[in-house]
Amino acid sequence: MSEQQNKNTNPSVEEDEIDLIALAKTIWGGRRTIIKTTLIFMAIGLFVALFSEKEYTASTTIVPATQGKSIGGSLGGLAAMAGINLGSMGSDSGISPTLYPQIINSIPFQKEILKTPLTIKGQPKPITYTNYYTNVYSPSVLSYLKKYTVGLPGLLINAVKGKPEPVIAKEERLKQSVNANQIQTITNEQNGLIKQLKNQLVLDINDRGGYVSISVTLPEAIASAQLAKRIQVLLQQFIINFKIQKSKEQLKFIQSRYLEKEKEFKQIQQQLANFKDRNQHVNSAMAQTKLIQLQSQYDLAFEVYAELAKQLETQQIQVKEDTPVFTILKPVVVPILKSKPKRLLILIFWTFLGIVISIGGIYIFDLTKSLKTKWNENT
Repeated sequence: MSEQQNKNTNPSVEEDEIDLIALAKTIWGGRRTIIKTTLIFMAIGLFVALFSEKEYTASTTIVPATQGKSIGGSLGGLAAMAGINLGSMGSDSGISPTLYPQIINSIPFQKEILKTPLTIKGQPKPITYTNYYTNVYSPSVLSYLKKYTVGLPGLLINAVKGKPEPVIAKEERLKQSVNANQIQTITNEQNGLIKQLKNQLVLDINDRGGYVSISVTLPEAIASAQLAKRIQVLLQQFIINFKIQKSKEQLKFIQSRYLEKEKEFKQIQQQLANFKDRNQHVNSAMAQTKLIQLQSQYDLAFEVYAELAKQLETQQIQVKEDTPVFTILKPVVVPILKSKPKRLLILIFWTFLGIVISIGGIYIFDLTKSLKTKWNENT
């Protein structure tokens, strides 16, 4: 029985050995093609590595503040062991960190980012992000190649559509048409800059660690740090404004009522003082009645004024209590080393790609040749 099994298994082993030998022969036979193709791809990789634009990445890490009491100690611990998170149910942080990407991707937020002043080499003073990429920035050689190869269809489509309307005229027309409803609008230029900004900005939310990381990649080291800092500050301001919006509206209402009652109180106080000065030696019943009337108005106005003063102070404290506090784990630092391009990795990648494509091309050529031969034999 064992001899029979050996006889059955030997052919498959021999076939595998033959396939490996054939594989090695095919590779050896096409070694010149493999070497040439690999050298070509190595040259392409070297070109890409040398002429890729330098980029610098600046980042920051913040911890959003959480307020409020969490749901009872031991119960929360047992729930955590069961895979249920009760901590967030008993806290109030204003805006969940999972909504931060929605904030950053909102048009008002991004339009503010486009106004960020950046320090650029060769410029006498800081210029905005929009001005930099519209009038100053010069793309690399590879960017031009990409624009006129991969991006050529888009250029042709834009050429067919015709020259776009001037940005300033279009902005004025849009403002006039939607000013009454306060609708957000963007121009084609702003839309292109926003798309570019999204590729340069990375927002990472770590649910387990409870922190948020912001990183920005730009061709200028100082500018990348400035933009990262600006995004961090804007995000904090947006969250703070959202969190204290209700408290601020209440404070504004109390302030208006306080100023109104303060004015009334001072008027009644002045009337009472004037009446007392004019009637110091008058003891008539009419004068006494008027004095009691003014005194009653004064007392009532003072009580209302004093109560509103207390509410005003209390509400001011409430606004401060509602204001979230962010902990900066990692402040923004101007990067020293470039984050891109990684020249060695680029060269290795293109070399490996050349080897794979050359070997694959050889086998496809041999397979096509053998299929063509069989086809001719059968016909």
